[in-house]
This record gives sequence, structure tokens and C-alpha cells, in this order.
Amino acid sequence: MTETQKIALVTGASRGLGAALAEDLAGRGYHVLAVARTVGALEELDDRIRRAGGSATLAPMDVAEAPAMQQLAEAVLGRWGGLDLWAHAAVHAAPLAPAPHVDGKDWAKSVLVNMDVTRGLIALLEPLLRARQGTALFFDDPRAGQKFFGAYGATKAGQIALARSWQAEAASVGPRVIIAEPAPMPTAVRARFFPGEDRGALTPCRDEAARILDAL
Repeated sequence: MTETQKIALVTGASRGLGAALAEDLAGRGYHVLAVARTVGALEELDDRIRRAGGSATLAPMDVAEAPAMQQLAEAVLGRWGGLDLWAHAAVHAAPLAPAPHVDGKDWAKSVLVNMDVTRGLIALLEPLLRARQGTALFFDDPRAGQKFFGAYGATKAGQIALARSWQAEAASVGPRVIIAEPAPMPTAVRARFFPGEDRGALTPCRDEAARILDAL
């Protein structure tokens, strides 16, 4: 790392769009802090980043563990003094189910990961982003009101509603808050929702990551 290198935090970085964003950001000169639960996938991500000449710090943590996220924020503050970018790709995709049959545990985990975690991370990371005039990046997936998407659609909509409120509140004082809407991609989350879909017709995650970052 260099003293002037930009710092990007990617939550949900082990696969799919999160991994693609981490790789692309490293290729653009950012030092990437990659957060995810799956150690093996993070190590594979790190290998790809290093082979391409980039740098990353792996943080095998569960975003739903509040003490771990507090520790992460303190470590970022102590080592780098702030963040230039936070890309929040972590999400819980509950199984599709009719509204009267949504499982209570699936609902609780959806609320925790998609809404409570987002609220907590916004509170922790806002000072770090403001310290470097940084950007927070969220990803909309508008499923609210669609058949069988009760748990995922409602909690993802809640996450984006919170992000939009923060976006409006921070417009004049920062940080910048961006809400992107990615094209359909061949991710594990989408495969759970549409198992018989022709994945070859979907937009590669790397292409979407590049498009979204180009637009920042």
C-alpha cells in the first residue's frame, strides 16, 4: 500500500457481485477490505486480486455479528483513518414462499441481515466515509410485492428505503450515497429464485461491477 492509496470496504465480498466489485476496485488501485463469512472464497478472491497486481485485506467476519463489525470499524479508523468507498453487497435471500407460509426463522434472518445490519453499518461507517469524503454504494433489487418474494422483497425494500433516507440527509454534508440497480446476473442468490433460468442470457457479474463503478 501507499499512503495515498484509496480504501474500499466490500461487505459480502466472497462471491457474485461483491467479489466482482472487489476485484474491479483492486484493479483500479484501491486497497480492498473484503468482508464475508466464507474463508475459502475470500482466499480465492485474494489470490485473483494479487495475481492481477492488486492488494486486499481479508476480514472473515459475519456482518450480523455487531461486535465484529464494531471491531472492524475501529481497526479501519486506527489503520487508515477512514474509507473512500463502502459497497454493501451482503444480503440474505430467504426461500420463496407464499406470505402465509413464510418461515419465522427465515423472516427473522432476513430482517436481521437485510435491515438491522444495514442500519448498524451505516451508523458505524458514516464517520469513516465522511473523513475521506467517501461514497456508500447500495444495490437495489425491487421485488417488493411480487408473488412469493414476501421475506426477501419486504426486507430488501426496507434496506433501500433506509439508504434513500440517508442519501437525502447526507446530500449537503456527505458522504455521497449511491443506489445502483444491477442487471440480472448469474449469482447464487438469483439461482435460488429462478433455478431453471438460462444463466447464459444473464449479464456477467464482472461486467455489471465495471458498469456500476464507471458510473460513480
